[in-house]
Amino acid sequence: MSNTGKVSPDKFQRMLQPGSIAVFGGGHARQLIRQCERLGFQGAVWPVHPEKKRVLGRRVYRSVDDLPGSPDACFIAVNRHQTIDIVRSLAALDAGGAVCFATGFNESGEEGEVLTQQLLEASGDMPLIGPNCYGLLNLVDGAALWPDQMGARRVDNGVAIISMSSNVAFNLTMQKRGLPNAYMLSLGNKLKFDLQDAIRVFAANENVTAIGLYLESISCPAAFEEAVQFARECGKPVVAIKTGRSDAARQLVLSHTASMAGPDELVNALFARSGVARVQSLEAFIEALKVLHLLGPLEGGRIGIMSTSGGDLAMVADAMEGLPLDLPELSDSTVKALKSCVHERIRITNPFDFQMFDWNDSKRLATIFEAFMREDFDAVICVLDYPRDDRCDPSEWSGAEKGMIRASRRTGTPGIILSTFADTISERIADRVIAGGVVPLTGTGAALDGLAAAVAIGASWKYLQHPPLLETEHRGDGSNPVVLDESDALNLLAEYGVRCPRMEVVDDSTSAMAAARRIGYPVVVKALGIAHKTDSGAVHLNLGNADAVATAVEEMAGLAERFIVAEMIPNGVTELIVGIHLDEQFGPTLLVGFGGVLVEILKDCATLLLPASRESVTGALLSLKSAKLLQGYRGAPVADIEAAVDSVMAISRFAEDHADRLLELDVNPLLLLPEGMGAVAVDALVTMDEHSEGVDS
Repeated sequence: MSNTGKVSPDKFQRMLQPGSIAVFGGGHARQLIRQCERLGFQGAVWPVHPEKKRVLGRRVYRSVDDLPGSPDACFIAVNRHQTIDIVRSLAALDAGGAVCFATGFNESGEEGEVLTQQLLEASGDMPLIGPNCYGLLNLVDGAALWPDQMGARRVDNGVAIISMSSNVAFNLTMQKRGLPNAYMLSLGNKLKFDLQDAIRVFAANENVTAIGLYLESISCPAAFEEAVQFARECGKPVVAIKTGRSDAARQLVLSHTASMAGPDELVNALFARSGVARVQSLEAFIEALKVLHLLGPLEGGRIGIMSTSGGDLAMVADAMEGLPLDLPELSDSTVKALKSCVHERIRITNPFDFQMFDWNDSKRLATIFEAFMREDFDAVICVLDYPRDDRCDPSEWSGAEKGMIRASRRTGTPGIILSTFADTISERIADRVIAGGVVPLTGTGAALDGLAAAVAIGASWKYLQHPPLLETEHRGDGSNPVVLDESDALNLLAEYGVRCPRMEVVDDSTSAMAAARRIGYPVVVKALGIAHKTDSGAVHLNLGNADAVATAVEEMAGLAERFIVAEMIPNGVTELIVGIHLDEQFGPTLLVGFGGVLVEILKDCATLLLPASRESVTGALLSLKSAKLLQGYRGAPVADIEAAVDSVMAISRFAEDHADRLLELDVNPLLLLPEGMGAVAVDALVTMDEHSEGVDS
């Protein structure tokens, strides 16, 4: 029987916090030992090599059998075939776990797949990280299961970073921005220790303050969401970079990891419902983690800004445009307090230019900062560009720095020192600022993106959690789809509470006229079974009498054999599209956006995963670029948004109930009437798997 590979995340604790490390290999093994020594690792390090006698002054053991005990953690830096043999021997010795450095496993074709299964079988119940990875840095205990140089250092606590790229992990250890990094993990091929396992392990670790993810793929969205929910319960916010937005990036992901990157809009939807903040650069990634490390998720985006430079303030304020960050006006009490302690020529606003009058008076600066920071801000930024310390004297900046630290402590308002350039806050200064409880941020764009990430997480944490992601198993492969006609599709949706027009299906002009009389004029006549009806001349609107109905049917006789006669819905404010799409990885997904005949041109839509909460649907509608059209734009009536949400929720319930057979659903348009008058599904397309014939709704 094949080994499934997965072990409980709890079993990894022994190797993540080892008292003894066995290292196999040559040059990479030497580097690992050097890094353990540099970090001051207090446990035992046992080099293993069949020929060497000593490595860096340490005794070398010939094989696993010669080891003085069962190691808590092992790093295997030999070829893939030897790796399998060593793993088998370590598993028999009941070792705590191993990092497999070698490549050439399931990322490299059929032979690699065979070797992967052999590695899995050899490992038994022993935990593995990798293969094809750099491994693990435990910077709390100084344990480096790492085959290369790295720039990280010991910390008491800090963030955990999980990376699907070894090189990105390596690069992140070299950052000089002051980020306290407690753990760095390179996942590799995730044979027995997957992304969700790592999130859970680090979320439960008391030394971890926040979690950062560099992702190339998400193999199991439901498991990912559950792990992030666990992290939230542990008070550990998560920020992520996810590659694969471009076609080129997706191809690289395929060739590098042998896994498929999901559609980017679905990744965004997963992050949004999970409370994960997404950033687009490593710089913003580091800045976000610094904010989260010290401040955690922010309550809101009310930001105060101070500086001695109007130019700096203008640039920072401009950079906030489009981010969930606001610059609220100062209250009368704050203005009064500031007037009592600043020079009379200073204009008191937010952003606040306190100028240079009191630059050399640290006590007075602290008083000014404190008065400003007693305003109801979620965070206050002091823009402070330090001079370079190799040619200049930065000591004159200490007054502003100390004043900011003191004011933040005394007011309880989160404080940030922002350098507009990425290289004007040295690591030494960053360490000092962090020790004072203030966040040092570098580079305006990256800094504000990082701050916005903390605000976004704070906002998501205020809401109730979504039900678990819908997991379904399709019956059939969709090769023989059944397309329900418009009438059947609308009738099915009507049973779920979707309001639809009164309608009848007819065969000829005589029956069409009779149907129109029963329904009441004006009516719409449509050819049944025609997509893009407007383009094909397959719809006639606002017909007010029997002759017009008969003429419409006769003109469309060449397009279809059956027709729909339906009531004409008047006074529509705008048109939406509501769609359900089946994604191989994410399951049924919900799309809402502005619809009608211009849907392909506008492409103004949002994607949600199922099941979706009412709050998330409302938020998705109001987040659309054209959302003003829903709210009475330029004198137009306000749309019935609540009815729109009711309709979307009903369509979602239908999709959830038929998730094992539903292939596609499209309601376009969902006509929104003025507020209080409802929403009407005017047209619908439903495609079911072949097993859905005779759907019991």
